[in-house]
Amino acid sequence: MATTKRNKVQAEIDKARERLMEQQARLKELENKRTEIENMEIVDIVRGMSIPLDDLAAVLQSLKGAAIPAPLTSGQLDPKSTAPQTIKNGIDESDTDEEDETE
Repeated sequence: MATTKRNKVQAEIDKARERLMEQQARLKELENKRTEIENMEIVDIVRGMSIPLDDLAAVLQSLKGAAIPAPLTSGQLDPKSTAPQTIKNGIDESDTDEEDETE
């Protein structure tokens, strides 16, 4: 009797491993597809710049050494902002009147 329970569990393990291998293959396929799409986007961008092929390597090399600002992500300051805003009790302290500062 214990042998049949063990065999059932082993059969479930085998099925789970098979599904796992299928999902891993699907994941790899999707990752490859994403990379292919990203590469196509890069090619489209570069072609849109109308840079002669002979000059492309030099342009990319010069960009590699240049300081290019990273795009803003949530939580970073917008280029127009100078400091983060502090809000207390529902009041934005960066917008206080001069009268409030003299009190």
